[in-house]
Amino acid sequence: MSDQDQNKENQINVELSEEVAEGVYANLAMIAHSNSEFVVDFIRMMPGVPKAKVKSRIILTPEHAKRLLHALSDNVKKYEDSFGPIKKSDEAPKFPINFGGTMGEA
Repeated sequence: MSDQDQNKENQINVELSEEVAEGVYANLAMIAHSNSEFVVDFIRMMPGVPKAKVKSRIILTPEHAKRLLHALSDNVKKYEDSFGPIKKSDEAPKFPINFGGTMGEA
């Protein structure tokens, strides 16, 4: 069997629906784990809204969590090689005062 035939056997056909392709915005992630799984909650926090909402929950095996860690690390390195270092800030994100719409008046 040639390398090309081997590569064809290892390929996965992935379907991406229009709804999923649009993506979901999240600006916070919380991670928990047990002995058998990692749970990653992607959360959207909005200014002026006291309650943040979990927009997506992904459950991974420990092996897949480690693969995700390595894939993210590799992609961050490639991003920084192209666009420069990503700045890390310890302060909370600053939203514009009218973020999300016009300001109401009484």
